[in-house]
Amino acid sequence: MHHNTLWNDAVAFIRAKSPATFEQWFSGVQFDGITDGIVSLRARNIFVRDWVDRHFLPTLSDYLRSQTGWSVQVAWSVDGNLERPVAFGIANLPSLPIRPRALAAVGMTGPTSQGGQDSATRPPASSGHGAHSLKAAPKTVPVEGLNPKNTFANFVVGPSNQLAHAAAIAAAGGGGPRYNPVFLCGGTGLGKTHLVHAVAHRFQSEQPGARVLYVSAERFVNEFVQSVQEGRMAEFRSRFRDRCDLLLVDDIQFLASKTQTQEEFFHAFNTLHQADKQIIVTSDKYPQQLERMEERLVSRFSWGLVADIQGPELETRVAIVRKKAEAEKIELEGEVIVLLAQSIRSNVRELEGTLIRLAAKSSLLGHSIDLDFVRQELAATVSPRANEACVDDIQRIVCHHFKLRSGDLLSKDRHKSIAFARHVAMYLCKHRLKCSFPELGRAFGNRDHTTVMNAVRKVDRLRSCDPGVRAHLDAIEKKLGTCA
Repeated sequence: MHHNTLWNDAVAFIRAKSPATFEQWFSGVQFDGITDGIVSLRARNIFVRDWVDRHFLPTLSDYLRSQTGWSVQVAWSVDGNLERPVAFGIANLPSLPIRPRALAAVGMTGPTSQGGQDSATRPPASSGHGAHSLKAAPKTVPVEGLNPKNTFANFVVGPSNQLAHAAAIAAAGGGGPRYNPVFLCGGTGLGKTHLVHAVAHRFQSEQPGARVLYVSAERFVNEFVQSVQEGRMAEFRSRFRDRCDLLLVDDIQFLASKTQTQEEFFHAFNTLHQADKQIIVTSDKYPQQLERMEERLVSRFSWGLVADIQGPELETRVAIVRKKAEAEKIELEGEVIVLLAQSIRSNVRELEGTLIRLAAKSSLLGHSIDLDFVRQELAATVSPRANEACVDDIQRIVCHHFKLRSGDLLSKDRHKSIAFARHVAMYLCKHRLKCSFPELGRAFGNRDHTTVMNAVRKVDRLRSCDPGVRAHLDAIEKKLGTCA
């Protein structure tokens, strides 16, 4: 379905629900196009933007999601002069979606680059919308190593990855505060590489002919060594410093202890950063946790935005299974989807892989993917958790250790001793069970996920510098026995 037709159908759907209110508010809203599941809207003022965002967009996003399967996000800009208010007629755009002048990515706050917009990686603003040049478009240069399926439209957004997703969209030229570099960190299989590939795809669609360079840190090392051996360092440096508009480096922790390669990457980083070329790196650790990495590199990784990706909470895992099933044309009942999401908690890649394996086996055996079939397969393939403590077990043992009542950890009591015990329990649950922060928040008296995040980081810091805290943790972990 054409994007304009899709938008017009969505508008008709929400208009029918409340015609008078729709006309009143959407006379101050303009539609600027859809790209990779990002809907670009322009509001006459902030008041209109906030009201429409709150009252209309949940329904509109759900409709678009139901029609496309996309993970729909909305990017707003504010402009007092609207040329085509939605309420005054259906969208009548060129065949290519129009690029808005300035977008505000959802969930992003912080300083912008010079002047608030990136002149190096974003197309110049146009006062009108006939911005598509009549000249032949620059030829898009293929980027080696990219997966065509890894786009923003196929990325499921949830609380565990929202900041990283918004930062990636801004870095790709999709609007909002732009940070340089963007440092994405998190465990394996959580979507770091997917976001990096999505940035490359979006960047090239926005700027055909742009020079995008995507490498793993391991490949960077190998190419550096080969260039030294073959006397081609001038070519190597030109490629990574002069002929690059966007640099994407996966698994930067692989540079650890490789002194000469770190030196070369340091100079490439400086050259690109000074030219305001976007740099994105991924890692399985925070910058400060990278061992045997030069301090000046660690410092530079923190110049922009460090965005971590945690294990997805249950609702996001359900959405991931549903989206993957739709993409692979696998029919699943709702109960089966929830069972898969509950059984595989910490790794998106494992979750998707399990679904594909189930589909393959059901096809070979001629058996439908029902609850009994899935339970049987999960029992045979998913690591048993018989010896692993659950959240309740950890809470009970922590209460016993600190001589607290069983309900104290879930209460609103902020007494110092209770708060400390609560933080310790959150820390142990996170590191042992790999639960997501939102899930732990619900398990500890419906607390916000940021509260859990701060508690885990605090105990992690104290463990390394406070012998008393370390003694408490050692004693509790001994009681937990084999729950490692």
